[in-house]
Amino acid sequence: MKSMPLLPLIVAIALLGAATPLAAKRLYQYRDQNGVLHVTDRPPADAAQVSEVKETLVRAEEQDIVQMFTNDAGGEHTMTFVNKVAGPVAVGLEFVDSFNVTAEPPLPLHTVLGAFEQRQVARAFPADRYQDSRFGLRYTAAPGDPGAQHDDSVRYSVPFGRGVKFVLAQGFNGPFTHTGAQSRYAVDLGVGEGTPVLCAREGIVMMVERDFYGAGLDKEKFGSRANHVRVLHADGSMAIYAHLKLESASVSPGQRVRRGQQLGLSGNTGFSTGPHLHFAVQVNRAMELTSVPFRFEGDAIPLQ
Repeated sequence: MKSMPLLPLIVAIALLGAATPLAAKRLYQYRDQNGVLHVTDRPPADAAQVSEVKETLVRAEEQDIVQMFTNDAGGEHTMTFVNKVAGPVAVGLEFVDSFNVTAEPPLPLHTVLGAFEQRQVARAFPADRYQDSRFGLRYTAAPGDPGAQHDDSVRYSVPFGRGVKFVLAQGFNGPFTHTGAQSRYAVDLGVGEGTPVLCAREGIVMMVERDFYGAGLDKEKFGSRANHVRVLHADGSMAIYAHLKLESASVSPGQRVRRGQQLGLSGNTGFSTGPHLHFAVQVNRAMELTSVPFRFEGDAIPLQ
């Protein structure tokens, strides 16, 4: 019996919520009192004791929301997934380019991982142990439990403080960018940069991205680089608060948040032409983030 090496993994991850932040986002270069040059991701402890301090923003890279590990023991491969976010993630796994191989449970399969869960989901082995076998693996992952149903009776708070002036720059089915499943029922609320963004419905912070900078209409360059907070609701739906200002998110994954609690500051990051808040309520439908219609309290904002 001979097992061939695994093919490279192929991962599909949804925009606006498929990433978690890197720890290091700035580099500091300075000389200490002895003239020694330091290059580090931590600022000098005592700025008065150093010189020639130079601070550089580092491009934060997108990180997978799940990670898969394989282990080969005696010709049997096991596949283990680790959920890297503080909420449910749906995962799909399938063979590619396979020969003389079977799996238990059979592939393709779909499963849901709980917050930060690590679990072995399948094992693969030769169908005929007297013949060579080969296979590759492909997995997909998307935030949310596909079984969740949004409670349409819920009304959402306006995500800004009382008296804050803003405009509805784009509502439901907006022709500029609100045409796909993720954003069809989103709103873009134009507001000054640095305006506190408040939680519109209580829940648990599922994902936070605070380290992206820059904006523009180059979708390949900026399409998935909007700072955001994703909040998981009791019914399994998720609110996304996007385009936040660099390093402004003030909450952490796993934290429970209440209505009116500050999540971050409005900004202009990612696929954006100016400061605004992109707000949507989403569910996972067949491994795709899908926005759903919602209403603000008292119909405070005309949504279309």
